[in-house]
Amino acid sequence: MMPLAMRGNVRIILLAIAALALGGAPAHARKPRGVKVAVAANFTAAAKEIAAGFEKAHAAEVSLSFGSTGQLYAQVTQGAPFEVFLAADQTHPRKTIDAGFGVAGSRFTYAVGRLVLFSASKGLVTGENTLRSATFTRIAIANPATAPYGTAAVAAMRALGVYDRLRSKIVQGNNIAQAFQFVSSGNAEIGFVALSQIAASKTGSRWIVPATLHPKIAQDAVLLKNGADNPAAREFLAYLGGPQARAIIEKFGYGVDE
Repeated sequence: MMPLAMRGNVRIILLAIAALALGGAPAHARKPRGVKVAVAANFTAAAKEIAAGFEKAHAAEVSLSFGSTGQLYAQVTQGAPFEVFLAADQTHPRKTIDAGFGVAGSRFTYAVGRLVLFSASKGLVTGENTLRSATFTRIAIANPATAPYGTAAVAAMRALGVYDRLRSKIVQGNNIAQAFQFVSSGNAEIGFVALSQIAASKTGSRWIVPATLHPKIAQDAVLLKNGADNPAAREFLAYLGGPQARAIIEKFGYGVDE
């Protein structure tokens, strides 16, 4: 039979091994946990490239969920496990803080969006005259109730005095990604999309809508309360505001606030 003293030593060793298996390994041996990010649909391509760069730099996995800003905000308030929110406006990140879902002092503008009137057909879009002539059957926009790019599209049409005439031709996507799908598939001849969605392509025809025709599309990021104790969430936001991410953001046709 094993002496009592030896049995006590064995027990201590086994407890130590169990502690290591349950996460008691030294800090340098533990991988940082990942971060869950809610992303406005217009920022899809840029977010994927930024996430890939962050994962290489920080060895932390980024889980991206895309949707309209309004839809994502609703999910945040209903308990979705997002830790960072990249919106397509400033209103919803501000509301997350006011409602107790966001961390005060964490909000900042990560990108400034540009609205574009786009057609998959070459020569169809020639500027504001395309809207005034109204020779098309359908024009796609994102839902203005939930998507800031949809709000900007309506504002631009109103500023040009063509909204009432075009209202019956409008088809709405749930978000800017769906609006772009309507145009790229030909289900709508033209549509208001984000410059980021077509920045890498030279096909079709386009008109970058003057920023004076609609409210500034300032896109804010905010740390959510779910991510307040997650170092990876804070590191992701720091990376988003850093030079590597800013270069990607500008490459996809966004402006950046200095």
